[in-house]
Amino acid sequence: MPAEDELFSAVDALLEQVAQDDLPAPAERKRLREAAGLSQAGIAKALDIRREAVGNWESGKTEPRQPKRAAYARLLKGLAARFPAPAAGSAPTAPEPSPPAQPTPTQTPPPGQVHSPERSPQRPGATAAQETTQRLATAPAQRARPHRPSASRRPDAMARVAGAAGTAAAIPAAHHAVDPRFAHGPLAVVDVVDGQVWAYCAGGLVLDIPANSLPSLVEWTLAEARLGAPRLNRNGRDADPVLVLTDAAAVRFGLPARLTDEERRAGRLPEGHKVLKELERADWRLTRRGLGPWARIYRPAEGSRRACVQLCVLGWEALDTRSWGEAAQLPPADLVHLLGTYADRVMTPCGSTAVTGLELMTALHPPTRAGEPDSGGRRHSERNPGSLGTQPVECAPPEAPDGHPLLAHLPRFHQRTPDEVLVEEAYDWARPLTDDECAKRYVVGIDVNMAFAAAANGTVFGLGEPVHAKQPPFDPKTPGSWLVDLSHVELDPRLPSPFTPTGERPAGPAWYATPTVAYAAELGYGVAPVEAYLRPDNGRYLDAWYTRLRDAYIATMADLGVTAGMGPQEFLTAMDGHRRADPRMAIVLSAIKATVKGGIGKLRERPRGGGWRPGQPWPALQRPTWRPDIRAAVISKARVNMHRKMLKTAAATGQYPVAVLSDCAVYPSDGPSPLDFLPHPDGKPLPGGFRIGVSPGMVKHEGTQTTLWAEGVREEHGDGLNLARYIKDGHVTAPDNGE
Repeated sequence: MPAEDELFSAVDALLEQVAQDDLPAPAERKRLREAAGLSQAGIAKALDIRREAVGNWESGKTEPRQPKRAAYARLLKGLAARFPAPAAGSAPTAPEPSPPAQPTPTQTPPPGQVHSPERSPQRPGATAAQETTQRLATAPAQRARPHRPSASRRPDAMARVAGAAGTAAAIPAAHHAVDPRFAHGPLAVVDVVDGQVWAYCAGGLVLDIPANSLPSLVEWTLAEARLGAPRLNRNGRDADPVLVLTDAAAVRFGLPARLTDEERRAGRLPEGHKVLKELERADWRLTRRGLGPWARIYRPAEGSRRACVQLCVLGWEALDTRSWGEAAQLPPADLVHLLGTYADRVMTPCGSTAVTGLELMTALHPPTRAGEPDSGGRRHSERNPGSLGTQPVECAPPEAPDGHPLLAHLPRFHQRTPDEVLVEEAYDWARPLTDDECAKRYVVGIDVNMAFAAAANGTVFGLGEPVHAKQPPFDPKTPGSWLVDLSHVELDPRLPSPFTPTGERPAGPAWYATPTVAYAAELGYGVAPVEAYLRPDNGRYLDAWYTRLRDAYIATMADLGVTAGMGPQEFLTAMDGHRRADPRMAIVLSAIKATVKGGIGKLRERPRGGGWRPGQPWPALQRPTWRPDIRAAVISKARVNMHRKMLKTAAATGQYPVAVLSDCAVYPSDGPSPLDFLPHPDGKPLPGGFRIGVSPGMVKHEGTQTTLWAEGVREEHGDGLNLARYIKDGHVTAPDNGE
């Protein structure tokens, strides 16, 4: 027989179930709370929800769902017993407005089609911010989605977009304190459904936007939306709010859904466009890049207060498919979660992943800080130690890429030789298989995780101007560019040379970054620099950048089921199909990796667009972060790290790679797995060699093909073909031309 407590618990469950369908009217909910002297915030804290949700329940905008509904019903029932409704004849309570009609998927207008929204009149005496809080919207029904996120991982920590049951994406709740200035997250996806403009925010919140023009949208964002993110460094600045515009939203605010070919080449709307005139009349400004796929709309700062909003226009290819895959095609609720995850782990996107990677460096190492108070108690800005400062630094002549103003004196079509130009690039090397290697059944590719990020960690970079020196003694602790003859270094020809990207042995003196020369000394060879451009002002500038991106990468891999601490075989098994575990997180992973490579590449950004002529400056040269020497040092160290691991493997096993492309090496193997050729003495990875695992600098399986395939494609396309380029899927699209 059931015990009495069990019977009572069962009865309580029945009462709670009945209460789910029998909540008091919205006005009564508010009356009961106020009668008890409770605040919306107090109830929200008890139920582990947002304060705005309680306001929505009391206004009839939304209705609570399980398990919150039963708890809320129990609270109201208890309050009703202690604070009964006024007797008949008392002053009536003003009727509450009925909730807005729910749009359905069939009501969603096609891109470009808009309708005039019907708005409730503003309550007398209510401020715009209060009115927006009252309009926290029931979410529009979602469009058909390619997948439905599951809430099974953390059902106790999931929030859902308000709306019809089963239509919204599950969003993990935040696990950290929220800055009230940015309570709605770093960004919002703006869409139009049935003529109504909605802002999809972090945590499943959907806001009703009252704006009817782009200037008023910017005003609303800064005054009411509570979007943005706190600074990553105490000396930095908070991230500006980002509005991601769908096609329908772009058209609603006077922008074309797509750019013309001419506009796309220019990267912006043409001067004189009506929206540009609207912004100008409202005293809003644009940066030099104008109104393009990523645009900053701002007013000059007043003191320390910024007034700036970033636009991301999806239809203008703001989210490049090479970095973001099909993210632009996701429904708004899914897209805001994806971009919000990237913003939380990396930073709020402010352009391409390359631009964001570069901006992350500055955000973590701001150029200035507040100095000590002067005699009048005022603080003045000063250079922040360890940063690149506020002014661009002139590169050394060998560090300058072709076309740089420093090279304007050279004859036209002059081809600089290795003793005139610094060439630190990633590996692109291959060799024919030996007879013994042809006897093995497979060729197996391994790829270094986040190779450039790992190379940046712990490396000392120059922060200031280069200092020219003649015949200086080599110092591996001093960053710079060195003219050294390393042609005497004799290495096994089955390995690529560590000193050139082609893997060929140097023919004479050449310019190298410090890590390359330091590796020659590490191998035991003498180095005698003829000339150098050194940077005595230096520091480990990218350590914080590496740490931020490493943590983002590791956290996202964990979301895909691949965690640190896995054994080699467990890791390889988890990696097999890991991107299918959560396609949305797989997009975030791709964006993080693109942020690393793109950020390093931006350090030596070349001229873009028409009108530039060799010898003329280009806009990127005006940035303090235009630093080809830093890029060269990162790539130099990544290439040296790769060679060191290959050399250790060869010494231990007698196995040599047959192709290397950047951070991927291909080895002949008797079996199809990396474990079939990588040494693991006593079950442990070879010290200093390749190590299988998820952390940056460790390796994963890139792909496996048969040796018969390798010989076939080399016979068809020639010995110059790099097997590492095609090892992943075995599909050779065209003859290898090095591009």
